Amino acid sequence: MPKLLPTERRNPRTGGLDGKSTRELLRILNREDSRVPAAVARAIPAVARAVDRIVRGWARGGRLIYVGAGTSGRLGALDAAECPPTFGISAARVRAVMAGGRRALDHAVEGAEDSAPRGARDLGKLRVGREDVVVGLTASGSTPFVAGALDQAKRGGATTVLVTTNPRPALRNLADIAIIADVGPEAVAGSTRMKSGTAQKLLLNMITTAAMVRLGRVYDNQMVYVALSNRKLRERGERLLAESAGIGSAEARRALALAGGNLPVALVMRKAGVNRTEAQRRLRRAKGHVRQAIEIGAEREERVRG
Repeated sequence: MPKLLPTERRNPRTGGLDGKSTRELLRILNREDSRVPAAVARAIPAVARAVDRIVRGWARGGRLIYVGAGTSGRLGALDAAECPPTFGISAARVRAVMAGGRRALDHAVEGAEDSAPRGARDLGKLRVGREDVVVGLTASGSTPFVAGALDQAKRGGATTVLVTTNPRPALRNLADIAIIADVGPEAVAGSTRMKSGTAQKLLLNMITTAAMVRLGRVYDNQMVYVALSNRKLRERGERLLAESAGIGSAEARRALALAGGNLPVALVMRKAGVNRTEAQRRLRRAKGHVRQAIEIGAEREERVRG
């Protein structure tokens, strides 16, 4: 009989789960979930290497591409879908490749994850290159679909990253960077939608958020590139501009109007004391990095004084 993967083993701390009361059951699940953040924290050095590589490639036109199956693939697709409205980036820059295609997002597509050639084929459609970062998501660390995709990514010259909760993943040799969060066996044996899924969600949040902060798509701790596409978000944009620029809400509303509804442009206008054209020029020069765009003029003035 083959040796069980860590993600498939029975958890000695959750024995007799089906005989517990509702409150006892919930306390046990919560206790197991509480182990996840510490496991994720131990992976921070590897996460940092992945973020730095994403930032470097992004500045040269590279993409972030997630590949996965089942829960892991759905989490990748979720993160990819949320990046454009949160950070104001093109959907083409953060992609997700899911075993079984779009149908697998809300239906089980049996057998899709077992094909390495299909993983290679599906990733191959994106024509990955040297500046791209391909992140394979697999709790077990052995999913054939992900293996095929990572192998294809390496052939294309992309940086490969593995995100797994198996401390000894079979696909380690296909990854330039391995992010391992050893969360131990699941409360319900083999149900990797639980601790493993939570760990992967935390890691993906960290990867994209840290990368976008480094790229200047966040100012201070505010989502300055958030799409102002509804009333709630427009009000958030006005409030953010008012707080950051030290102005009233009516003035913030006027500033946003002068900026054509573009929050980063409005922020640079107010913080740097420049007009819309100059703010847009600065943002282009800073490749969208808001703080750098604001400080461009200050740097020039410092050189003149020096």
